Amino acid sequence: ISLDSKDVPVDLSYINQVENSAGITVKANSKWLNAVHVIGLEADIRALKSSFSFVDSIDFANKNIAFKGQSSSNIKKTSKFETTTTSFNYGLSATQINMLNGQALHDKNYTGAGMYIAILDGGFPRVNVFTPFQRMIDNNQILGGYDFVNRNTNFYTGVSHGTSVLSTMAGFIDGSLVGTAPDASYYLFITEDGPNETPLEESLWVEAAERADSLGVDVINTSLGYSTFDESKYNYTYADMNGSTTFISRGAELAFSRGMILVNAAGNEGTSSWHYISAPADAPSVLSVGAVDASMNPASFTSFGPTSDGRIKPDVSAMGVSSVLINSSGNVSVGNGTSFASPIMAGLVACLWQAYPNATNAQITEAIKNTGSLLASPSDQLGYGIPNFQSAFTTLDVKEIKLQTLGF
Repeated sequence: ISLDSKDVPVDLSYINQVENSAGITVKANSKWLNAVHVIGLEADIRALKSSFSFVDSIDFANKNIAFKGQSSSNIKKTSKFETTTTSFNYGLSATQINMLNGQALHDKNYTGAGMYIAILDGGFPRVNVFTPFQRMIDNNQILGGYDFVNRNTNFYTGVSHGTSVLSTMAGFIDGSLVGTAPDASYYLFITEDGPNETPLEESLWVEAAERADSLGVDVINTSLGYSTFDESKYNYTYADMNGSTTFISRGAELAFSRGMILVNAAGNEGTSSWHYISAPADAPSVLSVGAVDASMNPASFTSFGPTSDGRIKPDVSAMGVSSVLINSSGNVSVGNGTSFASPIMAGLVACLWQAYPNATNAQITEAIKNTGSLLASPSDQLGYGIPNFQSAFTTLDVKEIKLQTLGF
């Protein structure tokens, strides 16, 4: 991907001038969106527009301030993450791989070697000491990471959600658990403030995606989504789930334009009053993943599409009920959520791309969607259904042979 103006960092002098303004704290910045995320009083933020010619526009996280001036009450969200159970299911990780026919890629020795995957999540505590990750540690498959929430390099901290997510891709206990991309290399980024839900997390996600791009990452997995916040005045509406309104979805589209593939959990709100997908799962280029059980029936909790502008979402689905993973104690366990369906899918995406390194991100994602079990009649819960990675491999092989025959 050729460099362009979006790869130029925000001018440091601009950031410093804003930072030094009365009442203003800069919390994050994005080169792709040419923006800074600030916190301050409304009057002090508005003053930035008149004080600096380089401030083109201001977008308040509180849409009531920006447009209606109405007040909102504070509402604390319930837990964002599905909890794992404590039962052990040795050997059952085959189900979540075989459902996608991912073992066909592994049998061909496409296990993610040479591919870079970034996980953007809420924390990775004890990954550096848990036995199921010893194989990847011994093979130097953890290339680094960063805690964007606390601004430090200790990424083996935070909530254990990211640890479980990583385990579905990279965990390895012979005869018990094999991740979908056990030989890929990983960057671990904390962008989610586990106890809180604030708009800042969207900006931190974009920062991490930009960092991933600079490091040559191929696939980003995000088992997070944003629709409602601790303070309801920041909440999105279904109309905002159009792929182009939220900051994080706009950032996701730019990440795709840089050549990466973004895999995102559709959300676990299927039984709540907000039963729709969340951002950035609504972004057009993101491969959004819904959840099914071992019998390939829709999980009750999996969030519904379509997007507010009528596009099919989620795109595809994978096993998200009793997914086999490593829990917060370092043991093989099971968990529920599109949080786990997404990385199960992301690992195999990386394996497929390993097989066809000259394919574009768009070609890989389209090949996957086109093998969905519901391709002829997509549903609001499962999108195009459960993909078949063996078929996707064959489809891409046919395309490559055709290009060779034409002399390209």
